[in-house]
Amino acid sequence: MKGVILHGGAGTRLRPLTHTGPKQLIPIANKPMSLYAVEALREAGVTDIAIILGSIAPEKVQEYYGEGERFGVNITYVHQGEPKGIAHAVKLTEYFVGDEPFVVFLADNILKGGIREMVNDFEESRAAVEIALCHVRNPQSFGIADLKDGKIVRLVEKPKEPPSDLALVGIYFFRKPVFDAIRRLKPSWRNELEITDAIQTLLDDGLEVRHRLVKGWWKDTGLPQDILEANQLVLSELSSYNKGTFEKDVKASGIVCVDEGTVVLSGTTLRGPLIIGKNCRIGPGCYVGPYTSIGDNTTIRGAEVENTIIMGDCRIECEKRIVDSLIGRNTQITDSANNLPRGSRFVIGENTFICL
Repeated sequence: MKGVILHGGAGTRLRPLTHTGPKQLIPIANKPMSLYAVEALREAGVTDIAIILGSIAPEKVQEYYGEGERFGVNITYVHQGEPKGIAHAVKLTEYFVGDEPFVVFLADNILKGGIREMVNDFEESRAAVEIALCHVRNPQSFGIADLKDGKIVRLVEKPKEPPSDLALVGIYFFRKPVFDAIRRLKPSWRNELEITDAIQTLLDDGLEVRHRLVKGWWKDTGLPQDILEANQLVLSELSSYNKGTFEKDVKASGIVCVDEGTVVLSGTTLRGPLIIGKNCRIGPGCYVGPYTSIGDNTTIRGAEVENTIIMGDCRIECEKRIVDSLIGRNTQITDSANNLPRGSRFVIGENTFICL
């Protein structure tokens, strides 16, 4: 079986972070969210993977993953460019997958428990499609499966009156007939080729479409609060380690993960679950609270930080409390106490919320 990871999409709801790079490289617990998809495929025995690149900084994806050897996989890159729908992206992989069954994994999904059972189930079946489903609280926001007598009869995209609460997770298993179905599609009102329409075509053709409920939790990461929640879920399942240096009077409790070269200075309090990357300098007198991820080469002095993702190469030197935040790479946050006249100074991107 081969794997296909969709790494495109505009990520408009995550701007300004996605002005300079794809959303799938935003870190969750200090790992790009798309790396969780790579690891899930590898752990399920799928090591021949195509990554579908979008139009936003595709070179950053290629620079990070290379040919895949660092992650125990073989990677082929396919350029989609402007987003034209999931089905369009799948169509571009026809020569890559050949006659083999394959799994499509949307790279902005985080899934606990992996996909090993689904891989085995699909390989042992003769189904044309198998899709992962999960019960959700807000089915109006997802593609939804309509089941009758335990079998899928219809797929509905973001229905006003959902026939069920079973959302399509963004993990799809296909065989070769899907390509013929895609060739018969017409663009939707979004001018995209919809994967739900392709699967519905296979249903209408009388082919078998199976489903499987995911075990554990699943998180779609379309909004900033979704990314923070995914960060919380992943951090909660880590095991503590300390490869750095703690000076005297450092207080640490809960799950605390500290990487090489990091120094935590005197009087600092670390309260897990949290992770601190390499070559950071934290303190003196800081409080880094639960559900925080701090990327490599970051300095924090004087601040209190909680439920926040700091993406690395940042400098935060201020007597402020920072909570529920996504802080992009190479950001500086400092006090203006020594500047007269005093005032707040900002360089702010689109869709930004600031509370002072």
